[in-house]
Amino acid sequence: MELESAQQFLKGKTILVTGATGFLAKVFMEKLLRTQPDLKKLYLLLRASDSASATQRLHDEIMGQQLFKVLRDEMGTDFDSFISKKVEAIAGDVSLVNLGLDDENNIVKKIKEEIDVIVSSAATTKFDERFDVAMSTNTMGALHILNIAKSCPKLRALLHVSTAYVCGEAYNERVVKEEPFKMGQTVKGNSKLDIQSEKELMKKRMEELEAENVSGEALTSAMREYGIKRANLYGWPNTYVFTKAMGEMILTTYKDSVPLIIIRPSMITSTIREPFPGWIEGFRTIDSVIGSHGKGTISNFLGDPKTIIGVIPVDMVTNCMVAAMVTHSINKNLENFIYHVCSSSRNPLRLSNISEFSNLFFSKHPLINKSGMPIMTRKLRFLADLDFQTHMMIQHGLPLKVLNLVNEVFFHSFDDGYSMNDNKVKLVIMMAQLYRPYVFFKAVFDDSNTEKLYMTTKMENIEFDPKTIDWADYMMNVHIPGLIKFVIKLSPKL
Repeated sequence: MELESAQQFLKGKTILVTGATGFLAKVFMEKLLRTQPDLKKLYLLLRASDSASATQRLHDEIMGQQLFKVLRDEMGTDFDSFISKKVEAIAGDVSLVNLGLDDENNIVKKIKEEIDVIVSSAATTKFDERFDVAMSTNTMGALHILNIAKSCPKLRALLHVSTAYVCGEAYNERVVKEEPFKMGQTVKGNSKLDIQSEKELMKKRMEELEAENVSGEALTSAMREYGIKRANLYGWPNTYVFTKAMGEMILTTYKDSVPLIIIRPSMITSTIREPFPGWIEGFRTIDSVIGSHGKGTISNFLGDPKTIIGVIPVDMVTNCMVAAMVTHSINKNLENFIYHVCSSSRNPLRLSNISEFSNLFFSKHPLINKSGMPIMTRKLRFLADLDFQTHMMIQHGLPLKVLNLVNEVFFHSFDDGYSMNDNKVKLVIMMAQLYRPYVFFKAVFDDSNTEKLYMTTKMENIEFDPKTIDWADYMMNVHIPGLIKFVIKLSPKL
Protein backbone atom coordinates (compact mmCIF):
# COMPACT_ATOMS: atom_id res chain seq x y z
CA MET A 1 0.00 0.00 0.00
CA GLU A 2 1.03 3.58 -0.55
CA LEU A 3 2.30 5.64 2.35
CA GLU A 4 -0.87 7.72 2.56
CA SER A 5 -3.38 4.90 2.04
CA ALA A 6 -4.42 4.41 5.67
CA GLN A 7 -5.01 8.11 6.23
CA GLN A 8 -6.63 8.43 2.82
CA PHE A 9 -8.95 5.50 3.50
CA LEU A 10 -10.03 6.86 6.88
CA LYS A 11 -10.74 10.33 5.51
CA GLY A 12 -14.46 10.95 5.43
CA LYS A 13 -15.30 7.51 6.87
CA THR A 14 -17.93 6.73 9.50
CA ILE A 15 -17.11 3.99 12.00
CA LEU A 16 -19.29 2.31 14.62
CA VAL A 17 -17.39 1.04 17.67
CA THR A 18 -18.89 -1.24 20.31
CA GLY A 19 -17.25 -1.79 23.68
CA ALA A 20 -15.93 1.76 23.46
CA THR A 21 -15.18 2.06 27.18
CA GLY A 22 -12.82 -0.91 27.00
CA PHE A 23 -9.03 -0.59 27.17
CA LEU A 24 -8.31 -1.68 23.57
CA ALA A 25 -11.18 0.31 22.02
CA LYS A 26 -10.04 3.55 23.71
CA VAL A 27 -6.52 3.22 22.29
CA PHE A 28 -7.98 2.40 18.86
CA MET A 29 -10.23 5.47 18.89
CA GLU A 30 -7.42 7.73 20.06
CA LYS A 31 -5.27 6.48 17.19
CA LEU A 32 -7.96 7.29 14.61
CA LEU A 33 -8.78 10.73 15.96
CA ARG A 34 -5.13 11.73 16.33
CA THR A 35 -3.87 10.47 12.99
CA GLN A 36 -6.89 11.32 10.84
CA PRO A 37 -8.81 14.36 12.09
CA ASP A 38 -10.78 14.33 8.82
CA LEU A 39 -12.56 11.16 9.87
CA LYS A 40 -16.24 11.89 9.36
CA LYS A 41 -17.76 10.33 12.46
CA LEU A 42 -17.20 7.83 15.25
CA TYR A 43 -20.40 6.35 16.64
CA LEU A 44 -19.79 4.74 20.02
CA LEU A 45 -22.32 2.23 21.33
CA LEU A 46 -22.42 2.60 25.12
CA ARG A 47 -24.59 0.91 27.72
CA ALA A 48 -26.79 3.66 29.07
CA SER A 49 -30.44 4.41 29.80
CA ASP A 50 -30.60 7.27 27.30
CA SER A 51 -28.47 9.42 24.99
CA ALA A 52 -27.70 11.95 27.73
CA SER A 53 -26.31 9.20 29.98
CA ALA A 54 -24.34 7.77 27.05
CA THR A 55 -22.81 11.20 26.37
CA GLN A 56 -21.90 11.54 30.04
CA ARG A 57 -20.11 8.16 29.91
CA LEU A 58 -18.27 9.32 26.79
CA HIS A 59 -16.84 12.32 28.61
CA ASP A 60 -16.22 10.67 31.98
CA GLU A 61 -14.90 7.23 30.97
CA ILE A 62 -13.29 7.90 27.60
CA MET A 63 -12.36 11.47 26.72
CA GLY A 64 -11.51 12.35 30.32
CA GLN A 65 -8.73 9.74 30.39
CA GLN A 66 -5.07 10.75 30.29
CA LEU A 67 -4.77 8.62 27.14
CA PHE A 68 -6.17 11.61 25.20
CA LYS A 69 -3.66 14.08 26.65
CA VAL A 70 -1.53 14.18 23.49
CA LEU A 71 -4.54 14.91 21.28
CA ARG A 72 -5.89 17.41 23.79
CA ASP A 73 -2.55 19.25 23.90
CA GLU A 74 -2.29 19.29 20.10
CA MET A 75 -5.78 20.76 19.69
CA GLY A 76 -5.77 23.04 22.70
CA THR A 77 -9.04 24.92 23.12
CA ASP A 78 -10.47 23.27 19.98
CA PHE A 79 -10.44 19.79 21.56
CA ASP A 80 -13.96 19.79 23.02
CA SER A 81 -15.58 21.16 19.84
CA PHE A 82 -13.60 18.66 17.74
CA ILE A 83 -14.81 15.72 19.85
CA SER A 84 -18.36 17.06 19.83
CA LYS A 85 -18.30 17.15 16.03
CA LYS A 86 -16.50 13.86 15.39
CA VAL A 87 -17.73 11.54 18.17
CA GLU A 88 -21.31 10.65 19.03
CA ALA A 89 -22.35 8.37 21.89
CA ILE A 90 -25.31 6.08 21.23
CA ALA A 91 -27.20 4.36 24.06
CA GLY A 92 -27.40 0.65 23.28
CA ASP A 93 -26.36 -2.86 24.23
CA VAL A 94 -24.88 -5.61 22.04
CA SER A 95 -26.63 -8.27 24.10
CA LEU A 96 -29.99 -7.04 22.80
CA VAL A 97 -31.60 -7.55 19.39
CA ASN A 98 -30.93 -4.55 17.12
CA LEU A 99 -28.36 -3.54 19.76
CA GLY A 100 -31.20 -2.22 21.90
CA LEU A 101 -31.52 0.83 19.62
CA ASP A 102 -34.85 2.53 19.28
CA ASP A 103 -35.70 4.53 16.19
CA GLU A 104 -35.91 7.88 17.92
CA ASN A 105 -35.17 10.59 15.36
CA ASN A 106 -34.49 7.83 12.81
CA ILE A 107 -31.08 7.29 14.42
CA VAL A 108 -30.94 3.58 13.50
CA LYS A 109 -31.66 4.27 9.85
CA LYS A 110 -29.17 7.14 9.83
CA ILE A 111 -26.37 5.04 11.33
CA LYS A 112 -26.93 2.10 8.99
CA GLU A 113 -26.88 4.36 5.94
CA GLU A 114 -23.64 6.07 7.00
CA ILE A 115 -21.48 3.28 8.41
CA ASP A 116 -18.36 2.29 6.47
CA VAL A 117 -16.74 0.11 9.15
CA ILE A 118 -17.97 -1.66 12.29
CA VAL A 119 -15.45 -2.45 15.03
CA SER A 120 -16.92 -5.04 17.37
CA SER A 121 -14.93 -4.98 20.60
CA ALA A 122 -17.69 -5.27 23.20
CA ALA A 123 -17.06 -8.22 25.49
CA THR A 124 -17.13 -9.32 29.07
CA THR A 125 -13.58 -10.50 29.70
CA LYS A 126 -13.89 -12.01 33.18
CA PHE A 127 -12.65 -15.59 33.02
CA ASP A 128 -15.38 -16.69 35.44
CA GLU A 129 -18.25 -14.43 34.34
CA ARG A 130 -21.81 -15.64 34.83
CA PHE A 131 -22.70 -17.96 31.95
CA ASP A 132 -25.85 -16.05 31.07
CA VAL A 133 -24.02 -12.70 31.01
CA ALA A 134 -21.08 -14.02 28.97
CA MET A 135 -23.36 -15.82 26.52
CA SER A 136 -25.49 -12.70 26.00
CA THR A 137 -22.54 -10.42 25.32
CA ASN A 138 -19.78 -12.57 23.81
CA THR A 139 -21.88 -15.02 21.81
CA MET A 140 -25.27 -13.50 21.02
CA GLY A 141 -23.70 -10.05 20.86
CA ALA A 142 -21.67 -11.24 17.86
CA LEU A 143 -24.88 -12.32 16.11
CA HIS A 144 -26.59 -9.01 16.83
CA ILE A 145 -23.64 -7.06 15.42
CA LEU A 146 -23.59 -9.29 12.33
CA ASN A 147 -27.27 -8.64 11.69
CA ILE A 148 -26.66 -4.89 11.86
CA ALA A 149 -23.69 -5.26 9.48
CA LYS A 150 -25.87 -7.04 6.91
CA SER A 151 -28.17 -4.02 6.75
CA CYS A 152 -25.39 -1.45 6.16
CA PRO A 153 -25.20 -0.85 2.38
CA LYS A 154 -21.85 1.03 2.52
CA LEU A 155 -20.07 -1.42 4.82
CA ARG A 156 -16.43 -1.98 3.89
CA ALA A 157 -15.43 -4.13 6.88
CA LEU A 158 -16.74 -5.76 10.05
CA LEU A 159 -13.74 -6.08 12.36
CA HIS A 160 -14.38 -8.38 15.31
CA VAL A 161 -12.00 -8.46 18.27
CA SER A 162 -11.66 -11.94 19.73
CA THR A 163 -8.79 -13.55 21.68
CA ALA A 164 -6.00 -15.90 20.68
CA TYR A 165 -6.97 -18.15 23.59
CA VAL A 166 -10.19 -19.31 21.92
CA CYS A 167 -7.96 -22.29 21.06
CA GLY A 168 -8.59 -23.73 24.53
CA GLU A 169 -6.24 -26.12 26.33
CA ALA A 170 -5.99 -28.98 23.82
CA TYR A 171 -3.21 -27.32 21.84
CA ASN A 172 -0.44 -28.12 24.29
CA GLU A 173 2.81 -28.91 22.49
CA ARG A 174 1.31 -27.51 19.27
CA VAL A 175 1.21 -24.45 17.08
CA VAL A 176 -2.17 -22.68 17.02
CA LYS A 177 -3.09 -21.77 13.44
CA GLU A 178 -4.94 -18.70 12.24
CA GLU A 179 -7.97 -20.72 11.22
CA PRO A 180 -11.71 -20.13 11.67
CA PHE A 181 -13.91 -22.27 13.88
CA LYS A 182 -16.49 -24.48 12.21
CA MET A 183 -19.97 -24.45 13.67
CA GLY A 184 -20.19 -27.03 16.45
CA GLN A 185 -16.43 -27.57 16.61
CA THR A 186 -15.05 -28.36 20.07
CA VAL A 187 -11.55 -28.33 21.47
CA LYS A 188 -11.76 -31.93 22.66
CA GLY A 189 -13.04 -33.03 19.27
CA ASN A 190 -15.03 -35.95 20.66
CA SER A 191 -18.34 -34.13 20.95
CA LYS A 192 -20.39 -31.61 18.99
CA LEU A 193 -21.37 -28.23 20.35
CA ASP A 194 -24.86 -26.89 19.73
CA ILE A 195 -25.16 -23.20 20.60
CA GLN A 196 -28.96 -23.25 20.68
CA SER A 197 -28.88 -26.20 23.09
CA GLU A 198 -26.43 -24.30 25.29
CA LYS A 199 -28.85 -21.37 25.40
CA GLU A 200 -31.72 -23.67 26.37
CA LEU A 201 -29.67 -25.45 29.04
CA MET A 202 -28.60 -22.07 30.44
CA LYS A 203 -32.24 -20.92 30.59
CA LYS A 204 -33.27 -24.17 32.26
CA ARG A 205 -30.53 -23.80 34.89
CA MET A 206 -31.67 -20.25 35.61
CA GLU A 207 -35.25 -21.43 36.05
CA GLU A 208 -34.12 -24.17 38.43
CA LEU A 209 -32.20 -21.71 40.57
CA GLU A 210 -35.09 -19.24 40.64
CA ALA A 211 -37.48 -22.05 41.65
CA GLU A 212 -35.14 -22.73 44.58
CA ASN A 213 -35.30 -19.01 45.50
CA VAL A 214 -31.60 -18.60 44.80
CA SER A 215 -30.69 -14.95 44.27
CA GLY A 216 -27.97 -12.35 44.71
CA GLU A 217 -24.42 -13.59 45.23
CA ALA A 218 -25.58 -17.20 45.43
CA LEU A 219 -27.17 -16.95 41.97
CA THR A 220 -24.09 -15.28 40.54
CA SER A 221 -21.83 -17.95 42.01
CA ALA A 222 -24.05 -20.76 40.71
CA MET A 223 -24.11 -19.34 37.17
CA ARG A 224 -20.35 -18.81 37.22
CA GLU A 225 -19.80 -22.42 38.20
CA TYR A 226 -22.26 -23.59 35.55
CA GLY A 227 -20.47 -21.60 32.84
CA ILE A 228 -17.09 -23.10 33.73
CA LYS A 229 -18.65 -26.58 33.85
CA ARG A 230 -20.07 -26.19 30.32
CA ALA A 231 -16.77 -24.75 29.04
CA ASN A 232 -14.72 -27.58 30.54
CA LEU A 233 -17.06 -30.15 29.03
CA TYR A 234 -15.93 -29.15 25.53
CA GLY A 235 -12.28 -28.40 26.35
CA TRP A 236 -12.25 -24.67 27.06
CA PRO A 237 -10.73 -23.59 30.40
CA ASN A 238 -13.20 -20.85 31.26
CA THR A 239 -16.46 -19.17 30.32
CA TYR A 240 -14.77 -16.20 28.63
CA VAL A 241 -12.93 -18.10 25.89
CA PHE A 242 -15.81 -20.58 25.51
CA THR A 243 -18.37 -17.87 24.76
CA LYS A 244 -15.91 -15.95 22.53
CA ALA A 245 -15.31 -19.13 20.50
CA MET A 246 -19.06 -19.56 20.02
CA GLY A 247 -19.26 -15.93 18.90
CA GLU A 248 -16.61 -16.64 16.25
CA MET A 249 -18.55 -19.70 15.07
CA ILE A 250 -21.65 -17.59 14.50
CA LEU A 251 -19.73 -14.93 12.59
CA THR A 252 -17.83 -17.28 10.27
CA THR A 253 -20.87 -19.49 9.60
CA TYR A 254 -23.47 -16.81 8.93
CA LYS A 255 -21.40 -13.91 7.56
CA ASP A 256 -22.57 -14.46 3.95
CA SER A 257 -21.11 -11.55 1.97
CA VAL A 258 -20.16 -9.42 4.99
CA PRO A 259 -16.43 -8.51 4.75
CA LEU A 260 -15.36 -10.05 8.07
CA ILE A 261 -12.02 -9.61 9.86
CA ILE A 262 -11.24 -11.38 13.14
CA ILE A 263 -8.42 -10.03 15.29
CA ARG A 264 -7.11 -12.45 17.93
CA PRO A 265 -4.74 -10.69 20.33
CA SER A 266 -2.97 -12.60 23.09
CA MET A 267 -2.30 -10.90 26.46
CA ILE A 268 -2.64 -7.16 25.86
CA THR A 269 -0.41 -4.85 27.90
CA SER A 270 0.46 -1.15 28.09
CA THR A 271 1.30 1.07 25.13
CA ILE A 272 4.85 0.78 23.87
CA ARG A 273 4.85 3.97 21.77
CA GLU A 274 1.48 5.57 21.00
CA PRO A 275 0.20 8.00 22.02
CA PHE A 276 2.92 7.79 24.69
CA PRO A 277 4.67 4.82 26.32
CA GLY A 278 3.22 3.07 29.35
CA TRP A 279 -0.48 3.95 29.36
CA ILE A 280 -2.58 1.15 30.79
CA GLU A 281 -5.99 0.76 32.39
CA GLY A 282 -6.56 -1.90 35.03
CA PHE A 283 -4.55 -5.05 35.70
CA ARG A 284 -4.00 -6.99 32.48
CA THR A 285 -3.58 -10.75 33.17
CA ILE A 286 0.01 -11.26 34.39
CA ASP A 287 0.03 -7.71 35.78
CA SER A 288 -1.92 -8.95 38.80
CA VAL A 289 1.12 -11.02 39.74
CA ILE A 290 3.58 -8.18 39.11
CA GLY A 291 1.42 -5.74 41.08
CA SER A 292 0.96 -8.13 44.01
CA HIS A 293 4.69 -8.80 44.05
CA GLY A 294 5.48 -5.07 44.15
CA LYS A 295 3.05 -4.55 47.03
CA GLY A 296 4.69 -7.38 48.96
CA THR A 297 1.58 -9.56 48.85
CA ILE A 298 3.11 -12.54 47.03
CA SER A 299 6.56 -13.90 46.29
CA ASN A 300 5.55 -17.27 44.82
CA PHE A 301 2.95 -18.04 42.19
CA LEU A 302 1.76 -21.01 40.19
CA GLY A 303 3.41 -21.51 36.80
CA ASP A 304 6.14 -23.10 34.73
CA PRO A 305 9.06 -20.63 34.34
CA LYS A 306 9.56 -21.95 30.80
CA THR A 307 6.01 -21.04 29.73
CA ILE A 308 5.87 -18.51 26.90
CA ILE A 309 3.57 -15.65 27.84
CA GLY A 310 1.90 -14.17 24.77
CA VAL A 311 2.31 -10.52 25.73
CA ILE A 312 1.66 -7.80 23.14
CA PRO A 313 1.48 -3.99 23.67
CA VAL A 314 -1.98 -2.54 23.05
CA ASP A 315 -0.87 0.01 20.44
CA MET A 316 0.55 -2.81 18.31
CA VAL A 317 -2.88 -4.45 18.40
CA THR A 318 -4.61 -1.23 17.33
CA ASN A 319 -2.07 -0.73 14.54
CA CYS A 320 -2.84 -4.22 13.27
CA MET A 321 -6.56 -3.45 13.44
CA VAL A 322 -6.09 -0.33 11.31
CA ALA A 323 -3.86 -2.17 8.83
CA ALA A 324 -6.33 -5.06 8.47
CA MET A 325 -9.29 -2.71 8.11
CA VAL A 326 -7.62 -0.72 5.36
CA THR A 327 -6.10 -3.71 3.54
CA HIS A 328 -9.34 -5.68 3.39
CA SER A 329 -11.28 -2.62 2.30
CA ILE A 330 -8.89 -2.04 -0.60
CA ASN A 331 -8.48 -5.71 -1.56
CA LYS A 332 -11.79 -7.52 -1.20
CA ASN A 333 -10.39 -10.82 -2.51
CA LEU A 334 -8.18 -11.66 0.46
CA GLU A 335 -8.85 -15.21 1.68
CA ASN A 336 -7.18 -14.85 5.09
CA PHE A 337 -9.27 -12.88 7.55
CA ILE A 338 -8.02 -14.12 10.93
CA TYR A 339 -5.00 -12.48 12.54
CA HIS A 340 -3.12 -13.57 15.66
CA VAL A 341 -1.58 -10.46 17.19
CA CYS A 342 0.99 -11.86 19.58
CA SER A 343 4.69 -12.34 20.23
CA SER A 344 5.01 -16.00 21.18
CA SER A 345 6.35 -17.36 17.89
CA ARG A 346 8.70 -14.57 16.77
CA ASN A 347 9.80 -12.83 19.99
CA PRO A 348 8.90 -15.07 22.95
CA LEU A 349 8.70 -13.78 26.52
CA ARG A 350 8.75 -16.43 29.27
CA LEU A 351 7.49 -16.47 32.84
CA SER A 352 11.10 -16.64 33.97
CA ASN A 353 11.62 -13.26 32.25
CA ILE A 354 8.60 -11.82 34.07
CA SER A 355 10.01 -12.82 37.48
CA GLU A 356 13.47 -11.56 36.48
CA PHE A 357 12.16 -8.13 35.44
CA SER A 358 9.85 -7.80 38.44
CA ASN A 359 12.60 -8.77 40.89
CA LEU A 360 15.07 -6.36 39.33
CA PHE A 361 12.64 -3.45 39.14
CA PHE A 362 11.28 -3.63 42.69
CA SER A 363 14.72 -4.24 44.18
CA LYS A 364 15.85 -0.95 42.63
CA HIS A 365 12.56 0.95 42.90
CA PRO A 366 10.46 -0.41 45.79
CA LEU A 367 6.97 0.98 46.14
CA ILE A 368 6.40 3.43 48.99
CA ASN A 369 3.54 2.58 51.35
CA LYS A 370 1.13 5.06 52.92
CA SER A 371 3.46 5.50 55.87
CA GLY A 372 6.23 6.66 53.55
CA MET A 373 8.26 3.49 53.96
CA PRO A 374 9.60 1.32 51.11
CA ILE A 375 7.80 -1.99 50.65
CA MET A 376 10.33 -4.80 50.85
CA THR A 377 9.71 -7.64 48.40
CA ARG A 378 11.02 -11.18 48.36
CA LYS A 379 12.20 -12.83 45.17
CA LEU A 380 9.30 -13.71 42.86
CA ARG A 381 9.28 -17.34 41.75
CA PHE A 382 6.94 -19.43 39.63
CA LEU A 383 6.34 -22.91 41.02
CA ALA A 384 4.95 -26.17 39.67
CA ASP A 385 1.64 -27.50 41.02
CA LEU A 386 2.97 -29.58 43.92
CA ASP A 387 5.61 -27.02 44.93
CA PHE A 388 2.99 -24.24 44.90
CA GLN A 389 0.56 -26.27 47.02
CA THR A 390 3.34 -27.07 49.50
CA HIS A 391 4.35 -23.41 49.66
CA MET A 392 0.77 -22.26 50.28
CA MET A 393 0.33 -24.80 53.07
CA ILE A 394 3.62 -24.07 54.86
CA GLN A 395 3.74 -20.31 54.36
CA HIS A 396 0.05 -19.50 54.71
CA GLY A 397 -2.14 -22.48 55.63
CA LEU A 398 -0.41 -23.53 58.85
CA PRO A 399 0.09 -19.96 60.19
CA LEU A 400 -3.58 -19.25 59.49
CA LYS A 401 -4.62 -22.34 61.46
CA VAL A 402 -2.46 -21.21 64.38
CA LEU A 403 -3.87 -17.67 64.20
CA ASN A 404 -7.40 -19.07 64.12
CA LEU A 405 -6.69 -21.17 67.24
CA VAL A 406 -5.23 -18.15 69.06
CA ASN A 407 -8.23 -16.10 67.96
CA GLU A 408 -10.60 -18.66 69.47
CA VAL A 409 -8.65 -18.80 72.75
CA PHE A 410 -8.63 -15.03 73.09
CA PHE A 411 -12.37 -14.65 72.43
CA HIS A 412 -12.03 -13.51 68.79
CA SER A 413 -9.74 -10.61 69.66
CA PHE A 414 -7.88 -11.15 66.38
CA ASP A 415 -10.88 -11.41 64.05
CA ASP A 416 -9.71 -8.55 61.83
CA GLY A 417 -6.18 -9.91 61.46
CA TYR A 418 -7.38 -13.43 60.74
CA SER A 419 -9.98 -12.26 58.22
CA MET A 420 -7.48 -10.02 56.39
CA ASN A 421 -4.88 -12.78 56.04
CA ASP A 422 -7.49 -15.38 55.13
CA ASN A 423 -8.77 -13.12 52.34
CA LYS A 424 -5.23 -12.64 51.00
CA VAL A 425 -4.70 -16.39 50.80
CA LYS A 426 -8.06 -16.92 49.10
CA LEU A 427 -7.24 -14.20 46.55
CA VAL A 428 -3.91 -15.82 45.65
CA ILE A 429 -5.56 -19.24 45.30
CA MET A 430 -8.35 -17.79 43.15
CA MET A 431 -5.82 -16.03 40.90
CA ALA A 432 -3.84 -19.26 40.56
CA GLN A 433 -6.93 -21.22 39.55
CA LEU A 434 -7.98 -18.67 36.94
CA TYR A 435 -4.49 -18.23 35.46
CA ARG A 436 -3.51 -21.90 35.53
CA PRO A 437 -4.33 -22.59 31.84
CA TYR A 438 -2.10 -19.70 30.78
CA VAL A 439 0.88 -20.12 33.11
CA PHE A 440 1.26 -23.73 31.88
CA PHE A 441 0.32 -22.98 28.25
CA LYS A 442 2.61 -25.01 25.95
CA ALA A 443 1.53 -23.87 22.50
CA VAL A 444 2.68 -20.92 20.43
CA PHE A 445 0.49 -18.85 18.15
CA ASP A 446 1.23 -18.92 14.44
CA ASP A 447 1.01 -15.36 13.14
CA SER A 448 1.79 -15.90 9.45
CA ASN A 449 -1.24 -13.91 8.31
CA THR A 450 -0.30 -11.03 10.60
CA GLU A 451 3.30 -11.08 9.39
CA LYS A 452 2.15 -10.92 5.76
CA LEU A 453 -0.16 -8.04 6.66
CA TYR A 454 2.73 -6.21 8.30
CA MET A 455 4.94 -6.67 5.25
CA THR A 456 2.33 -4.91 3.09
CA THR A 457 1.91 -1.97 5.48
CA LYS A 458 5.30 -1.42 7.10
CA MET A 459 5.99 1.56 4.80
CA GLU A 460 3.09 3.31 6.48
CA ASN A 461 4.85 3.43 9.83
CA ILE A 462 2.04 1.37 11.35
CA GLU A 463 4.20 -0.70 13.68
CA PHE A 464 3.02 -4.09 14.92
CA ASP A 465 6.01 -6.35 14.33
CA PRO A 466 6.73 -8.09 17.69
CA LYS A 467 10.37 -8.55 16.71
CA THR A 468 10.88 -4.82 17.28
CA ILE A 469 10.15 -5.19 21.02
CA ASP A 470 13.11 -5.13 23.41
CA TRP A 471 11.47 -6.92 26.34
CA ALA A 472 13.95 -5.77 28.98
CA ASP A 473 13.58 -2.13 27.97
CA TYR A 474 9.81 -2.39 27.59
CA MET A 475 9.17 -4.12 30.92
CA MET A 476 11.69 -2.14 33.00
CA ASN A 477 11.27 1.32 31.51
CA VAL A 478 7.75 1.34 30.11
CA HIS A 479 5.34 -1.32 31.30
CA ILE A 480 6.04 -1.69 35.03
CA PRO A 481 6.41 2.11 35.52
CA GLY A 482 3.12 2.56 33.62
CA LEU A 483 1.44 -0.08 35.76
CA ILE A 484 2.58 1.75 38.90
CA LYS A 485 1.53 5.18 37.64
CA PHE A 486 -1.87 4.40 36.16
CA VAL A 487 -3.08 1.33 38.09
CA ILE A 488 -1.25 0.72 41.38
CA LYS A 489 -0.89 4.45 42.03
CA LEU A 490 1.84 4.14 44.63
CA SER A 491 5.07 6.07 44.20
CA PRO A 492 8.22 4.03 43.51
CA LYS A 493 11.50 4.96 45.15
CA LEU A 494 13.67 6.50 42.43
